[in-house]
Amino acid sequence: MKVLVVGSGGREYAIGRALAQDPRVEKIWFAPGNGATDALGENLPIKEFEELADFAESNGIDLTVVGPEAPLVEGIVDVFRKRGLVIFGPTAAAARLEGSKIYMKNFLARHRIPTARYIETDSYETAASFIDTLEAPIVVKADGLCAGKGVIIAPDRDAAKQAASEMLSGEAFGEAGTRIVVEEFLDGYELSVFAVCDGKDYVVLPAAQDHKRLLDGDKGPNTGGMGAYAPTPLIDDALYGKIDERIVRPTLKGMEEEGNPFEGVLFMGLMIVDGEPYVLEYNVRFGDPECEVLMPLLKSPASELFYKAATGRLGEATIEFHDRYAVGVVMASKNYPYKSSEPAEIIVDEIHHEDLRENSYIAYAGVSRGEDGKLYATGGRVLVCVGLGDSIREARDRAYMLVGQVHFAGKQCRTDIAYQALRD
Repeated sequence: MKVLVVGSGGREYAIGRALAQDPRVEKIWFAPGNGATDALGENLPIKEFEELADFAESNGIDLTVVGPEAPLVEGIVDVFRKRGLVIFGPTAAAARLEGSKIYMKNFLARHRIPTARYIETDSYETAASFIDTLEAPIVVKADGLCAGKGVIIAPDRDAAKQAASEMLSGEAFGEAGTRIVVEEFLDGYELSVFAVCDGKDYVVLPAAQDHKRLLDGDKGPNTGGMGAYAPTPLIDDALYGKIDERIVRPTLKGMEEEGNPFEGVLFMGLMIVDGEPYVLEYNVRFGDPECEVLMPLLKSPASELFYKAATGRLGEATIEFHDRYAVGVVMASKNYPYKSSEPAEIIVDEIHHEDLRENSYIAYAGVSRGEDGKLYATGGRVLVCVGLGDSIREARDRAYMLVGQVHFAGKQCRTDIAYQALRD
């Protein structure tokens, strides 16, 4: 099987690595890939959808897997399907679940899927009036894509009104914020639940937890994610059952009823309040860095999961996961998330310990290959050190052992990933 992976981050590296370990996969191309994906396959300097479809046709690509949200929202799946190409991901219409916060919230309301009380508006006066009815903290969201940064949790009403004003004026997020959602804050704990879907059938992956804040103890600004672990012990069979019955099934049924059957990865960002699940957001792709910890837990061939989902045949597949844990620690550049940093050479010590070699890996993200052949940190989130183990503690310890083997100027990371699961 020949596979094309669209994207350039750690998520796409993790997907490519899982496919590279699959004996059914003959060759992998990355479009555009990063400075390390060339160790797994071949990088293509192509971004335009029709040109990518031309490449897929002329090179006999059997499956295309789309990693990031932007090409999905912009319709890459529609372009490929019109040409009879197999591609894993939702259509542009289905991708509105992530592409528009307003569409998403109204979809939840239409299908009676539990979520926070909200309004959607392009009027500051309407937003301010609703804010006055809420208790702090208050959540303000930009409607469009903001690379995971378009959500403000305001500590008081004045801050919420300021956030609404800055979004609606275009100052904060440009066009993406000129229509907003204001909603009540739900007090509980967050879970990341992913389902791989083919429009009707679905496979729920082990629940993960992401760490959005920059600093230990969940302090500092929100980021794209500083680490993750899976599966989390903060979910049991009863909660899985509620999520399945109240969220996953109604979502797929609702999308089908509205003429946009959902195919691809459905991410459900959930808040658990007194044992009850509420939807905070949908994404229409794997989270990053959740993908980096979920992929090594997949026991079944990655190509089978993606191909069967992309061809409406998930019901034929038996998808299994290892009974293990994975913890991923993001290593970021010096100035992340405030501004870009100077390129810095990455040096990875040789790992002599066989146990660590066999139970850890690095998912490269913001990296490029220099003319000298060396790898350089050139992005905000540079890489993810992933550890595997028979317990969360063992996986966490291996992840941080690997962190200790990686060196570049200005590196930063949290030291408490998976702390929720390891509280004494």
